[in-house]
Amino acid sequence: MSIHLSGAVFAYCCTVAAVLGACFGSFLNCAAWRIAHDEPFWKGRSRCPACGHTLGVPDLVPVFSWLFLRGRCRHCGERISPRYLCTELLFAALSVACLVRCDLTVLCARNWVFLCCLFCLSLVDLENYTIPDGCLILSALAWAVSAPLMGMGLKEILIHLATGLGFGGAILLLSLGMDAILHKDSMGGGDIKLFAVMGLYLGPAGSLFALMLSCLFGLLFALLRRMGGEEGEQIPFGPSIAAATAFMLLWGETLVQWYLGLLRL
Repeated sequence: MSIHLSGAVFAYCCTVAAVLGACFGSFLNCAAWRIAHDEPFWKGRSRCPACGHTLGVPDLVPVFSWLFLRGRCRHCGERISPRYLCTELLFAALSVACLVRCDLTVLCARNWVFLCCLFCLSLVDLENYTIPDGCLILSALAWAVSAPLMGMGLKEILIHLATGLGFGGAILLLSLGMDAILHKDSMGGGDIKLFAVMGLYLGPAGSLFALMLSCLFGLLFALLRRMGGEEGEQIPFGPSIAAATAFMLLWGETLVQWYLGLLRL
C-alpha cells in the first residue's frame, strides 16, 4: 500500500506519522536525558526536573501539554524548557518527511529507526559531550537486518560495508594526525564511530556530501553558540554529523543526482 493512493490516504498517514513522531520525540528526549545522567531510560515514570513530582497524563501529551500549561510545571509552577516542545515538533516533522520520502516500505522503517538513533545521540551529546554506543549499535543492526529485506545484492552490501569501514578508518587517522599537531584531542571516539555508521547507510557519494555538510553545520553551530554567549573550547560535533546524515538520508539521492547532472556524469 502506498500513501499516494489518494489525498485522504496521504493526509491520514501523514497525520499518524506526525502524532507518532511527536510521541517518540518526547520519549527520545526523556531517554536522552536519562542516558546523559546515567539513569536507565526504560525504568521509572517521568517527573518534573524541578520539584521531582511524578507527571500524569495531563503533563505528558506531546506538544499540547506544554502549550496548555504555558511552559510551566502543573505542580510547582517552575518553567519547563522549550526544548521539550521543540524536540517533539522537530521529530514529528522528521517522521512525516521520512514517510513522504520513503513511502510505506522497509526503507522507511529502517530510516525511521536510524533517525530515532541520530536524534537521541544528538541530545545526549549536547548534554554531556558523549555519543552512546547503544544508539550506534542499534543503527548498525537496523541496517544489517533491513539490507536483505530491501533486496540489496552482495556487491551493494559489500560497498556499503567498505564505505563504513573506510570512512571510520580515514576519520580516525585524520583525528590522530590532528591530535599530534594540536597536542590535544581533536575529535571524540563517538564521532568517529558515527562517521562509520554514516558510511554504512549512505554509501560513498552520499557519505562525501554528508562529511562536507557536517563540517558546514558544525561551523554554523559553533557560530550560533558564540553569538548566544556560550563560551568554552569543547563543542559537540555529534549533532552536526547527525543533521548532515539525516539530510542526506532523506534528500541525498536528489542532491547527488543534481550534482552529477552538473558534471554531466
